[in-house]
This record gives sequence, structure tokens and C-alpha cells, in this order.
Amino acid sequence: MPSDQSVEKSSLLRKLGAEVSLVPPAPIVDTNQFVNRARALSRQHTASPDIPGCGYFADQFENDQNWRAHYEGTGPEIFRQCGERLDAFVAGAGTGGTISGCARYLKPRLPGLKVVLADPPGSGLYNRIKFGVMFDLKEREGTRRRQQVDTIVEGIGINRVTHNFEVGRELVDDAVRVSDEEAMAMARFLVEKDGIFVGSSSAVNCVAAVRTALKMGPGHRVVTILCDSGARHLSKFWAQAGNVGGAWEMTLDDVLEADKRKTGMNGVPAEKKEDGSEFGV
Repeated sequence: MPSDQSVEKSSLLRKLGAEVSLVPPAPIVDTNQFVNRARALSRQHTASPDIPGCGYFADQFENDQNWRAHYEGTGPEIFRQCGERLDAFVAGAGTGGTISGCARYLKPRLPGLKVVLADPPGSGLYNRIKFGVMFDLKEREGTRRRQQVDTIVEGIGINRVTHNFEVGRELVDDAVRVSDEEAMAMARFLVEKDGIFVGSSSAVNCVAAVRTALKMGPGHRVVTILCDSGARHLSKFWAQAGNVGGAWEMTLDDVLEADKRKTGMNGVPAEKKEDGSEFGV
């Protein structure tokens, strides 16, 4: 697991009896990158007569069963629960399995459906969808040691095109870039208004879904995925997002303006609005 992930993730695995190897963030061409390290450990486990059982490398980024699970499960579930009517599907991409599998199921059954990628800062997928390239011509995909922007969002956003993303890439119509400030504001908004405690990936998805809905206008049905709990993001994402509550009443407009205003946390105003009222998150 990359060493920059929230500590809750590795702690949970250890409580369940796993041995967790934390490695520095690295590009996929590095033999010590976490995916390559997992593959190597699996082979070592299988080859060693001193370790009971065999190793298994799931290869979640490249394994066809990833996107197929969403094609056979998530996509049909969304189709049924929406009464076979929706206008846009919005999702981020880590492995790419969710957005590809759902897109491949939903698009043929829903003419006119828009599939929209939600992408955090530093990820190359936004540019891949909008402009057809990840980075400039001098830089090879998959070689960046870490994101250019040190985002606090985990679980989505990547600097290479995985097989699971590529199988559905042509079905993705648009992409929305969501800042850390917007994600944190949305996460607080969801708790305060709906009692839903989500992690960073879900917050990014929701911001992109709202922007997609506003772009499409009234009367459209937009679906997204709440893919992570806030309980797995306490030490990193929520440590910066701050505590909910306080006297200030947040609105959805405040969430969408969070990046422009570079809001403060815990209800401390970052600046004054034009009408003189205080603004903060």
C-alpha cells in the first residue's frame, strides 16, 4: 500500500490479520511501486515452501473481472432502481472499473446518456477525456512519482490509463475537475444536510454530479456513486475538512464556490462576501 494513504486503511487490514507493506509513492515503471510490489510478494509467497498456501495477485487495475463485475452488477442495479430512466452517470476512476463497467451496460440501453468522469487535482484522466492526452508530449504516461498537485483525495485519480479505464474510455463524454476545497466542503455539506458521512472519493463524485446537473438543467436525473465511508479518511481528508456544525449555515452555492474563496475550516470565515456577510467552511 502507498505510504501516503490514510492510516485507517492499513490499521483495519492489520486488525484483520494482514501483514501490510507500506511503500513510497512511485510510478508504475518502478519495481517498488505498490502494484509491482504486491505482484512480487504474491509470487514469493507461492514459491516459498516455508509459507503455507499460495499467493494471489488480484491485479485490480488490469483484471477484466473488475469492469465486468460492474457491467453485471452495478450497472443493472442502477438501471432497475432508476426505473430505466437516467440522463447522466458520474463517477471517478481509480482502477477505472466502475465507470467503464457501468458505462458499457448503461449506454446501449439509454440513448442520450451522458457519462462524466469526476477527477481530483493532479490526475491525468481529466486531460485524457477533455484533450486526448494525459500530459505534454515530453512526459511518458505512468512515469510521474506522484501527482503534480499534492491532493488529499484518495481512491480516485491516476496518472496512467489502466486497462479497466481504457475499455470504457470512448464512452465517457465529459470530465469535471474537482478541487480539494470543493471536496471538503461537499463532505461537510452532506453530513450537515443529509447525515451522510463520506470519504474523499464520494465527495468528489458528488461535486461533479452537482455540476453536471446544473449544466444539464432541471428535469434530468443524474446518478453517482458513494464509494467510501468517512471513517476510512479521518486522519487525512477529514483532519483537514474539520468538524461539522457551528453557527454558519452552508449552502450548495458555498460548496461550489469553495475553491475560488479558499475557505477556512471549522466555521472560521476565510473572507467577506460582497454583501458583507462572512463566508467560511
